Amino acid sequence: MRVLVTGGAGFVGANVALGLAARHDDWRVAAFDNLSRRGSELNLPRLRRGGVEFVHGDVRDAEDLAEVGAVDAVVECSAEPSVLAGIDGGLDRLVKTNLLGAYICLEFCRRQDARFIFLSTSRVYPVQHLESLAFEETDTRFELVDDQPVPGASSRGISEAFPLDGPRTFYGTTKLAAEHLVAEYVETFGLQAVVDRCGVIAGPWQMGKVDQGVFAYWLLAHQFGKPLSYIGFEGSGKQVRDLIHVNDVLDLIDLQLGDPEHWSGVVANVGGGRACSLSLLELTALCREITGRSVPVAATADRRPGDIPSYVSDCAHLFGMTDWRPSADATAILTHTYDWIVANESAVGRALALD
Repeated sequence: MRVLVTGGAGFVGANVALGLAARHDDWRVAAFDNLSRRGSELNLPRLRRGGVEFVHGDVRDAEDLAEVGAVDAVVECSAEPSVLAGIDGGLDRLVKTNLLGAYICLEFCRRQDARFIFLSTSRVYPVQHLESLAFEETDTRFELVDDQPVPGASSRGISEAFPLDGPRTFYGTTKLAAEHLVAEYVETFGLQAVVDRCGVIAGPWQMGKVDQGVFAYWLLAHQFGKPLSYIGFEGSGKQVRDLIHVNDVLDLIDLQLGDPEHWSGVVANVGGGRACSLSLLELTALCREITGRSVPVAATADRRPGDIPSYVSDCAHLFGMTDWRPSADATAILTHTYDWIVANESAVGRALALD
């Protein structure tokens, strides 16, 4: 089998491509990427050593993708993933990458009858409904409670039954629109496709930034002595996100590639859930424990567009379909990421202009 991973030099894509190649000696795995994200070039030697073919190209260009040749499956990891993208510019690139790119990948698969796995995001859930949720404020976090004003939300988190009406950031909108395209291709053309709505994916080789990859970004700031800020919610640092190790996502994708009929047409939340979640306050404490370092953390009351007090994935739908479960807890994920930072400190510092 030949598998193409788009966004294959990015954090998720490179880890998925390398993981699949390592597990399946009889598969040919190719990584397709335009190398636009800072730090993605550091993955090229890894891909080469892991026996993954690299193809330089852009998902916005159908001719680039056509040059890849025949494949049996596509794992669509390419994206402009920032929740702030499109607000202060870059909207054209965002829409063309996340929506047009998904369409081009779907057409590529349809013409070859190749199976398709689409990595979507929890950001498809509208901000106005997430803001309306009821929670208990503890010393360190905003904790969701069971009695909620909208369906699909409880102390377990947000399920696929959560309302989808309303704005959700340009990033979330482009990914949800792409999800709808996937559904139409499944229904109209019989394409075998699955949508994984991922929470925050974390782990080694993530080039975290202030607007994307918060857990790696927090660790990088501690390692390189850069100041941080709790933004919004009165600067409390109590906003919560769940996280999942990229290797756990790899395990799920491997299962889905191996049984396309079982998974075709499925849209499922994929995240760490309540058991693997952190507030920024809790994240700071854990980073200090793991790194042995402290950095100043300012407090800014004003919120940014798209900021929400809590998001935790309720994965009951997914768990009803498979024995797969996330295996790494928050401490393990951050420790693994920190070990990678230390082992590659010079290269990562140069790539992200941190040193």
